[in-house]
Amino acid sequence: MNTAHIWQQYHSELYSFVLQKVKHPDTAQDILQTSFIKIHQKIGQLKDPEKLKSWIFQIVRNEVYDHFKTRQPDIITDNVPTPSNDDVVPICCLDRFINQLPELYQAPMQLVYQEGKSQAEAAQIIDISLANLKARIRRAKAILIDQFTVCCKFEMNKDGKLIGEPDCAICDR
Repeated sequence: MNTAHIWQQYHSELYSFVLQKVKHPDTAQDILQTSFIKIHQKIGQLKDPEKLKSWIFQIVRNEVYDHFKTRQPDIITDNVPTPSNDDVVPICCLDRFINQLPELYQAPMQLVYQEGKSQAEAAQIIDISLANLKARIRRAKAILIDQFTVCCKFEMNKDGKLIGEPDCAICDR
């Protein structure tokens, strides 16, 4: 079995698989090309030709995993204005709501969202597991969403995101 035959037989299916994972056609093509280079280089290591399909899909899965593990955010810095403090619009009641959270939820929210710590760093500072910290943040967000809908009259869209303009008597917005 040669690489050209494998390409003809599987490239469409593999491309669809990769595109479903990475959601970007150019990135999917790059991953597919890298995968086929590895397939070509390692075809001699395939012991059972009956397992060809699972073998090539494993190589492609590993390439997709490597992509997400090593990728850098796609940030374009040309002509991007630097926001000033005048450009920052405070979110209606957010600080007040965070300060009203039980300490159990308040500390993770402050560390991650106000101080900019990673979740792993915040978990280490609070001395809890990362899974526990994520659960606390999830619960805190649920509390905050309830407070925004009751106090500030925000609504939820079909994706569970707050939408609308604040109509809050407390902060005059």
